[in-house]
Amino acid sequence: MSALRSAAPTVLLTGFEPFGGEAVNPSQEIVRALDGATIAAHRVVGSVLPVSFAATVPMLEDLVERHRPALVLALGQAGGRSEISLERVAVNFIDARIADNDGLQPIDVPGVADAPAAYFPSLPAKAIVAQLRARGIPAAPSLSAGSFVCNQVFFAIAHLLATRLPQARGGFVHVPWLPQQAAQQPGQPSMALGTMIEGVRAAIECALDVREDLATSGGTTH
Repeated sequence: MSALRSAAPTVLLTGFEPFGGEAVNPSQEIVRALDGATIAAHRVVGSVLPVSFAATVPMLEDLVERHRPALVLALGQAGGRSEISLERVAVNFIDARIADNDGLQPIDVPGVADAPAAYFPSLPAKAIVAQLRARGIPAAPSLSAGSFVCNQVFFAIAHLLATRLPQARGGFVHVPWLPQQAAQQPGQPSMALGTMIEGVRAAIECALDVREDLATSGGTTH
């Protein structure tokens, strides 16, 4: 059985440790919940990344090389958002509003040296949004992953897959605060952990099954 499991195609699922003085990060909890799961005949390998501009890219390079995944899905926390957000544009740009967990705060620099300005990920973002909404899970496409470590990881994944593992797919999903986090920020939205776990599981299933995205509008009016 262990030999069969090791031969199964892999999904690499990453999240982040808490940052900004918070005690919890929902992306970390989702990764812990799904690590080792089997989704659409793929074994999920979960890894929690440090909120560190210096450490994340080398760690991602090692994970991708070691597991050679069919799909890489990175998760991050986006406090203030009310929906699970499917990011559509990875930009090679860092402008940190706060310091990372190492105390570094780079401003107006590329996340990956000698790389393109941007990538459009290979995930079927609109199809994933449609499937999550059909399950009653709030979801939306997003055109900005920010300019902090989340976006650096998003871009690094896109660049790694384009240059080292072009047959694989990858992307980034932002999730809202947990209720206990939003309770410290009156009026801010949140989402239950169980709902987010269900949504990420559905996103993985869709990403492995759907090869071409829906031809529906997903842009903004501004």
